[in-house]
Amino acid sequence: MPDILIKTNRLRVETLFEPYRSLIGKDYDGYRNHVYRTITYAMHFLNQSPELEPLVETAFVYHDIGLWTDHALAYLEPSEAVALEDNQKYGWGLDPDALRGAIHWHHKIFRYRGDHQELIEACRKGDWIDATQGWMRKGLSRSAIAKVESAFPNCGFHQSLMRLAREYGGSTIVGGYKVTRGIVKW
Repeated sequence: MPDILIKTNRLRVETLFEPYRSLIGKDYDGYRNHVYRTITYAMHFLNQSPELEPLVETAFVYHDIGLWTDHALAYLEPSEAVALEDNQKYGWGLDPDALRGAIHWHHKIFRYRGDHQELIEACRKGDWIDATQGWMRKGLSRSAIAKVESAFPNCGFHQSLMRLAREYGGSTIVGGYKVTRGIVKW
């Protein structure tokens, strides 16, 4: 596999984030960098496919947005709904099934098989790499992951997830259980 390509500024991502930046608030830098890391990994698995890049960028901006828009620990469906609504409202023309699938299945434990498989698998693998902070590498080298993490520092993203689980769930344990039950797919 070729060396990992890092794009430190993605105009589409920045534009899509703008209406939600104040809503995300203190978690913005961490979430933004998480989005950039996951896009970087997914696009690597997709061989930098220019036709899939807008969909990948959009899916990852929205993939966890329900945490802030709906204050929901089971945030997949709220995230999908916001993404699909904005896709229609702003006329982006992205395939709604592919957009929904990339968001819905990004926490799937086992390989995804079905429509839009290449796209969804790339997004799923990219998110698992970042969610586990490189513990799961999905075929990437440690040095590639370190390069991506250096370009886009964590900025407390994983701690924000723990804080939100505690705030929305009443405790870290109860919130963690609700998150797991609500977002992990087999």
